[in-house]
Amino acid sequence: MKSFIKGMEGLALWIKIILALPVLDIVWNIYRLARSINKNSVIGIVLAVLLIVIGIPFMWLVDIICLLITGKVLWID
Repeated sequence: MKSFIKGMEGLALWIKIILALPVLDIVWNIYRLARSINKNSVIGIVLAVLLIVIGIPFMWLVDIICLLITGKVLWID
C-alpha cells in the first residue's frame, strides 16, 4: 500500500490532472482510502468509502484545482 501511495505522489502533474477527470477520479478516491488505511485514520476511512460510494460529482473539480495550486489532492490527513 505504501508503494501505491508513493507511486501516486510521484506521478507527473499532467498525469495527476488526467486522473482527476470525472470518470477517472475514482483513482484519487482509492488513493485517499489507502492513505487513511496507512495512517489508521477511522474518520478518513469512512469519508473515503463515502466518496467512493457516493462519488461526489464536484470532487473532480476540487481535485484539479488543488493539484494545480498545491500539486496534491485535498485530504484530511
